[in-house]
Amino acid sequence: SIQELTKFAEKLADAARLEILPFWRKPIQVSEKAEPNRPLPESPVTIADRNAEAAMRKLIEAQYPHHGIIGEEMGTVREDAEFCWVLDPIDGTKSFIIGKPLFGTLIGLCRNGLPTIGVIDQCVLMERWVGVVGEGTTFNGQPVQSSPALSAEEPVLHDATLCATTPHMFAPGFEADRFEALRTKVRRDPLYGCDCYAYALVASGFGVADLIVEADLGVYDYAALVPVVTAAGGLMTDWNGDPLSIQDHNRSKGRVVAAANAPVHAAAVALLCSNTGCDDV
Repeated sequence: SIQELTKFAEKLADAARLEILPFWRKPIQVSEKAEPNRPLPESPVTIADRNAEAAMRKLIEAQYPHHGIIGEEMGTVREDAEFCWVLDPIDGTKSFIIGKPLFGTLIGLCRNGLPTIGVIDQCVLMERWVGVVGEGTTFNGQPVQSSPALSAEEPVLHDATLCATTPHMFAPGFEADRFEALRTKVRRDPLYGCDCYAYALVASGFGVADLIVEADLGVYDYAALVPVVTAAGGLMTDWNGDPLSIQDHNRSKGRVVAAANAPVHAAAVALLCSNTGCDDV
């Protein structure tokens, strides 16, 4: 049942915590893994990343041997299974290695390729968001909702707070130009460096965190985020406004937009693709 699978997703998060916390703010060796043909061609990885993913994969193989697994550090098995777990043991490894507690463990469960259950777990702050499509999102067990649309005379994007992990994730040309066009429409400077934590804030309705635009994400970067944001009342799609899924990852090119409410999302999508579509760019 969906309830059993959700409990199991939290069990995976518990297992990851046990592997990550012993390395928190301790000397740790950092390796760089090559990621060619991406705007950021390298990304850091540590023993904490690998141990956490290994622990989660072991539990999945024991409990659900017919389920698929996509993991950032250890690859893919049975991707075409009806149920496929998508794991990012430490989203925000750069934050983790400098002792900044804005990283998170991401656990997504896709059914027929569509994100259905998502967990964002911040083990240092002991914060956990769990989203189940059609049922809602909780923060440490309490229901949360994203911020509703506000009536205002200003254009809908004017008061939005725009987040992205880094401005360097947008490839020169189309991606960088569209992000810059969006940046000029919001009053405040964008907030960088939150990784998955920004999506958790959007889902929670805290303050004015209400828009995230990113590019070049892997499916393991967003599969867990989609249920957390959408089950809280927000929207999360590719830049065309189309659903994110395992099957459509290559088409979407890892370009995502998440918003707390429909007006902000619609305005961002319209600007990002200028009503011409993003698929061929």
